[in-house]
Amino acid sequence: MIWAMDALLNIRSLTVELPTPSGWVRPVNEVSLHIAAGESLGLVGESGSGKTMLSLTLLGLLPPGARVSGEAFLNTEGVPQKNLASLREPEWRSVRGREAAMIFQEPMTSLNPVLRIGVQIEEVIRAHEPKITCSALHHRVLGALEHAAVPEPEERAHQFPHQLSGGLRQRAMIAMAIAARPKLLIADEPTTALDVTVQKQILELLDRLRREMELGLLFITHDLGVVAKVAERIAVMYAGRIIEEGPAEIVLSSPKHPYTQGLLAASPRLERGKLTPIPGSVPQLTALPPGCAFAPRCSYRRADCERAVPEFRAARNGQSARCVLL
Repeated sequence: MIWAMDALLNIRSLTVELPTPSGWVRPVNEVSLHIAAGESLGLVGESGSGKTMLSLTLLGLLPPGARVSGEAFLNTEGVPQKNLASLREPEWRSVRGREAAMIFQEPMTSLNPVLRIGVQIEEVIRAHEPKITCSALHHRVLGALEHAAVPEPEERAHQFPHQLSGGLRQRAMIAMAIAARPKLLIADEPTTALDVTVQKQILELLDRLRREMELGLLFITHDLGVVAKVAERIAVMYAGRIIEEGPAEIVLSSPKHPYTQGLLAASPRLERGKLTPIPGSVPQLTALPPGCAFAPRCSYRRADCERAVPEFRAARNGQSARCVLL
């Protein structure tokens, strides 16, 4: 993996350990990634692969008792470089919303049901600008809603979450995320609960915001069809590790890791009637194999796969994979 010194976000060997009755587990295991300002990175993998845990780590939202090691440097203009892996809670308060923000999967459980939409956006802005005037605050709230393509922003600001459709609730969440003008935006499965038409609108909105605000966008999904529409680069995650990374078009057209190949074969397409599922399931973190975590499910496995965790190997066109077959 390349360490990009001028990137907005640089992650190197980031590891998260959580205590369980069976011992410590690593839902995020030596992850290295980078995202430039204005760039979109799609993080893909099955449920349980560690995608959401990685995003929570980048916002300091891990459960009590978690241990974090490695580096995750956030470089925002005018703000001293911060290693997110070593921040304490008082320091996190100045980062969340202001430098990095997140759009969660289900807005109905993320929005406060008893507060009006405008009030919730106001809270985000006031947390970082406590001296802002009421008139300026109101202007910023309406501006955030307009930027998130919410129709009739004045009216929507006075409504409660239950009065909005699913698509408008997600747009309200996006307005909250961009209200304090962060530079890193994390979108965790933001279109999963939406119908296809609204999905397309939300994806186009995120892509527009990324370009207009020069946001670094980390887009998390299990849907390869969705990630193809929004990501410039793709990183594939399995059992806590990144196992393939490269330009989106190349990874999707010529995947190198058998797991990525399996994900593509299992993805619905109009020109193919039959899906080919990946056999087995993601291994339990308490019982990972000694070598490649995907080896028990891989039809290409050989003795080398079971001896040790494969190192990243470079392919052509900026693509790399953690596989002995490369």
